[in-house]
Amino acid sequence: MTQPPHTPLHMAPETPEPPKPAHTALHVVRSSGEPDLAAAELAAESFLHALGIETGSESMRGTPGRMARAYAELFSPRPFDLTTFPNDEGYDELVLARDIPLRSVCEHHLLPFVGRAHIGYLPGSRILGLSKLARTLEHFASRPQVQERLTKQVADWLQAQLDPKGVGVVIQAEHTCMTLRGAQAIGSTTTTSTLLGLLRTDARSRSEFLTLTGASS
Repeated sequence: MTQPPHTPLHMAPETPEPPKPAHTALHVVRSSGEPDLAAAELAAESFLHALGIETGSESMRGTPGRMARAYAELFSPRPFDLTTFPNDEGYDELVLARDIPLRSVCEHHLLPFVGRAHIGYLPGSRILGLSKLARTLEHFASRPQVQERLTKQVADWLQAQLDPKGVGVVIQAEHTCMTLRGAQAIGSTTTTSTLLGLLRTDARSRSEFLTLTGASS
């Protein structure tokens, strides 16, 4: 008896998995309104006159306006996108940006404090574009501040946005409210730190971070 020809089995084509939605970067902008430079200039002129400083000379005539623009710049962080990427390789070691320049203004005397910040984290599921560590620092430093609060704000915000295994922030700064007036402790610096997650609870990770930042020396 003749056998019927073999009919090959036809497999249904695999349905491709839908692409994962792209991660949307958080757009970070200043929380307060735009400065009123005209009002600030008038206030600066009144402030100088109240201190017995005349502004009628050619060299001083533009000083109130320059004061207003200078403080507006100090208090205006640049907007940025908090760009992150998937941690596909499962990198689980410390990421550290050292010696990030810092400038802010002491909220008690409105005098600048300047220095350096060291910011690091232990990645979780996502890693951060390195420049965003400096941008985050600028965002919180561009307002009247105290160094202790600034240190904690940067660490807490990165912890909330990245959900990493740990975050560490060390700031070393010279406060002109202490070096140019009052105590006049010229050359003195203030160090503050905030450690979260494994950088606080794990002795090895904490020691590595503090050693690399120079805070343990």
